[in-house]
Amino acid sequence: MSSVEGVIFKARRENFPVASRLLPRGYRRHLMAVYGFARFIDDIGDEAPAADRLRLLDIVEDDLGRLFAGRAPRVPAVGVLERTVSTYAIPVEPFRRLVRAGRRDQAVTRYESFEELLAYCELSANPVGHIVLHVFRAADSRRCALSDQVCSALQVIEHCQDVGEDYTRGRVYLPGADLRRFGCTDDDFTRATTPDRLRRVVALQTTRATGLLDAGTSLVPALTGPARVAVAGYVAGGRATITALAAADHDVLGQAVRPRRTRLLTTWLRVLATGR
Repeated sequence: MSSVEGVIFKARRENFPVASRLLPRGYRRHLMAVYGFARFIDDIGDEAPAADRLRLLDIVEDDLGRLFAGRAPRVPAVGVLERTVSTYAIPVEPFRRLVRAGRRDQAVTRYESFEELLAYCELSANPVGHIVLHVFRAADSRRCALSDQVCSALQVIEHCQDVGEDYTRGRVYLPGADLRRFGCTDDDFTRATTPDRLRRVVALQTTRATGLLDAGTSLVPALTGPARVAVAGYVAGGRATITALAAADHDVLGQAVRPRRTRLLTTWLRVLATGR
């Protein structure tokens, strides 16, 4: 499971700045607490012994119940949320949805359509955006809807990057209908470089993610101050990663595709200045 050092290391490997030093220290602390919880759920699903995963997720959900009932949590990843939840009056439901995503990963390993994948993102990604908006006291129905577009886009982009890694864990997040349409087989996921037909499937998902990101980017001008800075960074991370995928010709098996920091910074500044 994630130690404090492990959480910081993983945050630095994300496509976007999780808790940028451009933000006041208080916000950084709360954002890292939220990120640490989300990573902990992921780590249970990926690193814990398979026979223990559902039991551990049950323990986390029970501990969320303790936290929101005013009792001291027992799980450290839940305990660090205590100040964040109380300071910003964050509801329990987004956290529970993240746990449900962890459970789904133990039961569902493939998705037939892009719509099904987006339904998974409703559990695995979009709740994080709602929590972040609460941290900035900016959570309302319009902003949360725009945040859903951004978060789903970021999740789809990450799935595109991690095709090989996900396959080794027994999961495929590329829609089955698209894989069949382009003639892909499971053998394509084991190649040293990505076959052309699989690249076309990855490219299709990045195009869809671009559309989601474009639709959600108007969240940036709907925010001010630190919230605008943070969300512009998330959008910029998505855009910079899409650029990196295109530059790699969507070869996600032959290399680790990550956005260049210079590209991320210039994109961040542009999004922050223009809101686009």
